[in-house]
Amino acid sequence: MKTLLAFNAGSSTVKIGLFTLRAGGPARIARGVIDFRHDPLTLRVSEGKQRIEAPLDARPDADLSGILSETFAVLGRHFDLDEIAAVGHRVVHGGDRFAGPVRLDRESIAAIEALTALAPLHQPQGLRLIRAVGSVLPGLPQIASFDTAFHRTNDALVRRFAIPRDLYDRGIKRYGFHGLSYKYIAGELARLAPERAGGRVVVAHLGSGASLCGLHKGISRDTSMGFSTLDGIPMATRCGALDPGVLLHLLGEEKLALHEVEDLLYHKSGLLGVSGISADSRDLLASDAPGAKEAIGLFTLRIAGEVARLAATLGGLDAVVFTAGVGENQPAVRAGVCDRLGWLGLDLDPAANAANATLVSKPEGRTAAFVIPTDEEQVIADETLSILGGTTV
Repeated sequence: MKTLLAFNAGSSTVKIGLFTLRAGGPARIARGVIDFRHDPLTLRVSEGKQRIEAPLDARPDADLSGILSETFAVLGRHFDLDEIAAVGHRVVHGGDRFAGPVRLDRESIAAIEALTALAPLHQPQGLRLIRAVGSVLPGLPQIASFDTAFHRTNDALVRRFAIPRDLYDRGIKRYGFHGLSYKYIAGELARLAPERAGGRVVVAHLGSGASLCGLHKGISRDTSMGFSTLDGIPMATRCGALDPGVLLHLLGEEKLALHEVEDLLYHKSGLLGVSGISADSRDLLASDAPGAKEAIGLFTLRIAGEVARLAATLGGLDAVVFTAGVGENQPAVRAGVCDRLGWLGLDLDPAANAANATLVSKPEGRTAAFVIPTDEEQVIADETLSILGGTTV
């Protein structure tokens, strides 16, 4: 039976989805992850209740062909990889060039590479994977799915910064990210609660990287991340929205070099910077240190504020959806956000929230709150099949 592979490249991890092609579309048969922050590198794969852990000898250098060859060898011992129809990739930034998935060729890869400066943490990793697949499995169709594409429905007014018009025309505008996650959640909410999905919904994708998206009838109308993945709410190590005067001060008065400012904003800020303890909200929630409590408090304050801002764009609010690692698994974070949103009609059910239930608000509340696990690899697989023409050949 034909299979698809989906690669979801983050800044420090690669998630892998293995799908079989059936009449109803791609059906997941296994998921895996390689975390480049761990030494030795280990491929972790799960298939139902079965768990596979395989150390990898290759190192995470610029050429990922060695890691990919080992990964395919491990997967091939447990799954039939002789019938791979295509490989799909998450690409974080598609700019204004890409409004949907595309088949990768020399021209499209060059266009993706030209956008690297707009996503310096993520774009290079995606490109390394694309080239490694081309080296290890030459001739295999590869498809790119773009995080920015889902937000192309945002009005031009929403996408503008208040800077000279010619800069907007040169591409300095709000793009938005995590689009594959939002696309999946929009579909899942329509299945689980169609009456809410048809209205005004804010989705909070809360992971190491975090953002929010305002949906109307399942279509993106506004989002917290803008020109880069630094914008919006505080994240694990990223600052979120920041007064641009701070940048001028750091570059001028503090005399920091550009690369030092970039490192500070991407790697030393957010929960890590405020707490001085950890970038992991689980560590902070378990700590009694004042810095830990302040970091979580700032995190939930800014999330709640962004929900309210997006509700202003949407003209109201019918539901909030929490997703991704933090959003799906940390009741205390959800409670910290929802406690600030009672004025918008959101009344959290403490027992349901503690149990990570699908509906975590009280049924009689005007605004519903849901917890829905996301699945970006499923969207990659679906979009890959759509470019192949919905066929298995």
